[in-house]
Amino acid sequence: MRIGLLTEGGYPYATGESRLWCDRLVRGLARHDFDVYALSRSGRQEDAGWIPLPPQVRRVRTAPLWGPQEDWLGGSGRHAVRAYGRRERRRFTTCFAELATAVCRTPDAVPDASTGTGCATAFADGLYGLADLAREHGGLAAALRSETAVRVLESACRAGGVRRGVHGATLPDHLAFADRVERALRPLSLDWYGEDGLGAVDLCHAASGGSAALPGLLAKRFFGVPLLVTEYGVHLRTHYLTVADAPVSAPVRTLLAAFQNLLTAEVYRRADVLTPGNTHARRWQERCGADRAKLRTVHPGMAADRFAAVGESGDGGDPRTLVWVGRIEPAKDLVGLLHAFAEVRREEPAARLRIVCAPVRDAESATYRTHCEALAAQLFPDEAADAHTVGDNPVSFEDLGGPYAPDVTDAYAGAGVVVLSSVVEGFPVGLVEAMLCGRATVSTDVGAVVEAVGGTGLVVPPRNPRALADACLALLRDPARRERLGAAARARALELFTVEQNVAAFRGIYLELISRAPVHREADAVGADGEPLPFAHPAEAYVAGHWTGRGPGGGTPAWAAAPQPVSTGPAPGGPVLAGAQAPAAEAPVADVPAVAAPASDVPAVAHEPAGGAGLVVASLPVAASFPVAGRVDGHV
Repeated sequence: MRIGLLTEGGYPYATGESRLWCDRLVRGLARHDFDVYALSRSGRQEDAGWIPLPPQVRRVRTAPLWGPQEDWLGGSGRHAVRAYGRRERRRFTTCFAELATAVCRTPDAVPDASTGTGCATAFADGLYGLADLAREHGGLAAALRSETAVRVLESACRAGGVRRGVHGATLPDHLAFADRVERALRPLSLDWYGEDGLGAVDLCHAASGGSAALPGLLAKRFFGVPLLVTEYGVHLRTHYLTVADAPVSAPVRTLLAAFQNLLTAEVYRRADVLTPGNTHARRWQERCGADRAKLRTVHPGMAADRFAAVGESGDGGDPRTLVWVGRIEPAKDLVGLLHAFAEVRREEPAARLRIVCAPVRDAESATYRTHCEALAAQLFPDEAADAHTVGDNPVSFEDLGGPYAPDVTDAYAGAGVVVLSSVVEGFPVGLVEAMLCGRATVSTDVGAVVEAVGGTGLVVPPRNPRALADACLALLRDPARRERLGAAARARALELFTVEQNVAAFRGIYLELISRAPVHREADAVGADGEPLPFAHPAEAYVAGHWTGRGPGGGTPAWAAAPQPVSTGPAPGGPVLAGAQAPAAEAPVADVPAVAAPASDVPAVAHEPAGGAGLVVASLPVAASFPVAGRVDGHV
């Protein structure tokens, strides 16, 4: 099976949250071929390079969602910057007006106000109209930044029935929104949509919603390729959390939220299967219009063997130590944790708190860490056991990878209890790591925490330091309970959150989608006269070797190739359309021989009768069958 893996800011780049589970999935499905179509988010991400790719990744095609259009269009199609003629401009204006009107108007202003399908339909018509225009003529990126696009957007904002936050939009707001929309819709202008691109895959698997799923929507529209969308962190929720702090005006924030909402709803409506990573993400998808029949919860897969040494050692860690592990940011509520630990210290003076921090990414996180360190110094002055020892603070801030915590397993190994104090959380990866290490946990009831912990840890309300302190004291004072909860936590994590269960779930979904929607390529299986080609894909052609077409310079064997009609006119493909885009930048990946077909797919050796040359009898497999009416007939 050939999978088109669609990512944004993740795999195969060295940074990004999705690279971990995508890499584990690709390596776990070694019998499938993967074509990776990656969208990058920043120049720093591209400079960091790729992680080592397994041999089943046949090729990687990339495009950036950042920087000026002149920097990226040169590698993805020179015609994307060409100016439209009068007919194309009129067509663009019509399509973009539909999209802009749907973004600006409230659901109450459409005919079917109860469901908002009027806005959704107009948005879809505009989106696919722009996609068709970009495929035929290019130039979409330049058009989205043109004066025409700004005037269309201004008219849509001033029409009746628009959203309340849009009324005050000014020209700078229109320019800012047009810039953001052009970046979000850049996948429409790429040259990935051809018979040698996404048209050649059997299935598209988008690692998130939003712009990453756009190529999958177009592959489904142009070629009927099934689309699978996986969201471990809901794209729309992430947008709401990040746009609140973005340096944009209120009208632009309103327009961006409406655009992302409509795009997410369209992705959910067109996807064949949606796989949220937890119940929290599943509820978000249902609220955004996802059909429950399409939803399959697939928990993230984590490398359990990494934590086996700690989890199976039988050592319960330091019974007086609380450990917090993660990335310091305001959403983690370390201020509340420090106040809770002050209550713990009043009851248990020997208790200690270790805060193990991942590297700081931005200035806001660095400022927050400085604030937390100052608060800790104020709440807990350095203490000395006697008059001859150096004072020590019971709260320590340690860098992950430093001398005291060279690896995350070392941090968990020294913990009696692992604490999570977040006020906002998606899927608690750090909490699952602690469970794999066999540690009892105390956490706040946010995101998917309850789903991950189950009954193997204590859960308290967020922003409640007193409740957090009471739960920590209950475990610090009861070693037997800590041991029971730690063992149960490890058993639960091994059952639900391993790489093996994750890969097995996606393997089954892949096979189900292919069985329900087999890809039929008429160019491969139907001749010029419209009749099916017998043995268009013989089983022998899947065996590695130059004579089968699987090696360098190979092609379809002459004895299996379809007869070509003799013609003195133009090439069968017809004239090349003006404005066809040049190939995108494609990174070469080492060619690896394909995996040989199973024994049942290889024909038996032919036997020649003893009388010499004459009739040759061969046993043909069912796989070498006749494609009829878009399906595969299993009889020869």
